[in-house]
Amino acid sequence: MAAFAKIANLWRGRDRPGWRNFAAAIGILALALLLALYSAALAQTGRAVFAGLSAFLALVLAAWVSVAIVPKMARRTSLRWLLYQVDYRLTREGAIYLAAVGVVILAAMNTGNNLLFMILSCLLAGILVSGVMSRIVLTGLQLQIDLPEHVFAEQPILASVEVGNGKDMMPSFSLRVVGVGEKGDSQILTRPVYFPYIPHQSSARQNMELLFPHRGVYRQSAFGIRTKFPFGFLEKTRRVDSEMELVVYPRVEPTGEFYEILPLLSGEIESMHRGRGYDLHSIRDYNTTDSVRFVDWKASAKSGALKIREFAREDERRLILALDPSLPRTASEADAAKQSEKFEHAVSLAACIAWHFFEVRAVMQFSTPRMATPMTSAGEIIYDVLRELAYIQPDTERSGAAFLESLVPFHEIFKIVITNQPQGSIPTSLWSSSYFIFLDSL
Repeated sequence: MAAFAKIANLWRGRDRPGWRNFAAAIGILALALLLALYSAALAQTGRAVFAGLSAFLALVLAAWVSVAIVPKMARRTSLRWLLYQVDYRLTREGAIYLAAVGVVILAAMNTGNNLLFMILSCLLAGILVSGVMSRIVLTGLQLQIDLPEHVFAEQPILASVEVGNGKDMMPSFSLRVVGVGEKGDSQILTRPVYFPYIPHQSSARQNMELLFPHRGVYRQSAFGIRTKFPFGFLEKTRRVDSEMELVVYPRVEPTGEFYEILPLLSGEIESMHRGRGYDLHSIRDYNTTDSVRFVDWKASAKSGALKIREFAREDERRLILALDPSLPRTASEADAAKQSEKFEHAVSLAACIAWHFFEVRAVMQFSTPRMATPMTSAGEIIYDVLRELAYIQPDTERSGAAFLESLVPFHEIFKIVITNQPQGSIPTSLWSSSYFIFLDSL
């Protein structure tokens, strides 16, 4: 009963007229085959008239099926399996198999041995079965790749690959998902993901670890669903077009250069932001230029000398981080490579600095010649900053002098400027309110 119930469930929802046409076509073609065999038997007994009549009826039945039934079945058949591109590659096993088939062909043709012809037909049938089965395996598949929203260079991430099998009855076996890209593209999927078995009307998911070695934009123009099922003679790859694009941010883990400049940077910020305010910054010795109203009398009485209270300004954590991408033209490839390496160090250092002030919840503005964020909490703009640092490239067409001049009006805000400009070309008004990091020092 369970078997009948399962058959009933399978039959429910099927294309019943299509199956009826199929059964009718098989039955009529079987009858035509019997008539053809009967005509051959009649011809051997010398009854030529009846043999010709039987052969004629067999041809009529076959022609009627091709004209009346086959078009109906074709109209009801989904041709979606013909719409996707499949690439073929002969494997080493397949080459050995074809060589063996060639040897059998030569032997059968030279000897005329019926057994060799039967073996040859079986070998050729194996190739046909392999092609049909692998084509069925690749039919009705859907592919989905899930990646994290934010990805950093040199930091492993966990991605997931899901393959869905939409076929009504047939499972899929031994599938590999691979990246198929154009030359020059930085591919997202660099290693194959293996799926041993996917049931019909179901899906399977595999997690994998990805690591992107450098910042920038990674594109995947296509993925491939590949199989060698069932015999491994041919490797078939179904191409799945994709427009996937992934922006990889620079690494934000502190570098050696960052640890070297952080104490200096903190000192510069503190010295810049000493002034009037509400929060006590420090107590120091009295200078003749100081106002008496800032004297700390308790500290002065304890130490026996006048002490002055310094207050932190309200905008103590306000700063501008500026990256100047302009580089001079170079004649040699070695110099260009060296400058490119220094520029990558500068971008990584800018990312580390931005991430540091994001962690301390500073108010920050990031500026390059082509974009500038608003002065706001670093948490609101940090990913805009990292995205810009992922895209930015050296600029040999314009000078950075104009960009540095645009920073002059912000004389009350502390600035961290990363540039390749010579020190003698820096505007004098910037020195007192800025900390400069020169690419030659990296």
